[in-house]
Amino acid sequence: MRFATWNVNSIRTRIDRVIAFLERSDTDVLAMQEIKCRPDQFPTAPFEEAGYQVAVHGLNQWNGVAVASRLAITDVRDHFPHQPSFGEPATVEARALGVTVDVTGVLEAREGSPSSLTIWSLYVPNGRELDNPHYAYKLDWLATLAEQGRTWLSDSQALIALVGDWNVAPHDEDVWDMSVFEGSTHVSPAERDAFAAFERDGWVEVTRDRVTNYTYWDYQKLRFPKNQGMRIDFAYCSEPLAARVTGAHIDRDERKGKGASDHVPVIVDVA
Repeated sequence: MRFATWNVNSIRTRIDRVIAFLERSDTDVLAMQEIKCRPDQFPTAPFEEAGYQVAVHGLNQWNGVAVASRLAITDVRDHFPHQPSFGEPATVEARALGVTVDVTGVLEAREGSPSSLTIWSLYVPNGRELDNPHYAYKLDWLATLAEQGRTWLSDSQALIALVGDWNVAPHDEDVWDMSVFEGSTHVSPAERDAFAAFERDGWVEVTRDRVTNYTYWDYQKLRFPKNQGMRIDFAYCSEPLAARVTGAHIDRDERKGKGASDHVPVIVDVA
């Protein structure tokens, strides 16, 4: 099977491109971030016409996450336990959506292996600036997710993927010029350590060793033509799922042409 993650930067603006990507790439499950709409505003019909169920979590024109699946969805969670809130009044933002799908007959049968796979679509807070309250919120958000992730990993057979826009560039090579980012978010030691904590806990980031490319290019200053990008979209998998990964791909071409998102899909194949 094939799953992918993509910050679509407004699903209503990019619905045609998203459906075309699904059909062209033969993706079974797509985790989307920054859909920028409520569930009642989400363009469900085109997905259903293409053979996909959708699960949507959005509160307003900001943030928002969704999953489209042509495998049967058996469970949906619109936040992880103790997910931090932000703002006044304090709100648990629409930044996490966990969807469990039935993989019976889709993945190779193995002794003791579960018949379901859970994919979390994650839109990690940006952080804004190092002295901004949003930065502290970001670190708290990642730490709380990591804490919950450790409980999920207590099931040694669980097939789980944490995918999305992490808003962290874990290594210097993940930005085009580190001097441009000195003293800013996404590359600070605390953010990088928060990201690395997942690996220390036993999660396996399955794309880095298989594909090299950026996943985001700002719209300003001709960043894409100059290839001045960032790698901030990743897929952390539980070890049993990581052992099934057969390939990964970053679809750089999705940043080309009219109406592109500033992010591109990150694709993972499992068997």
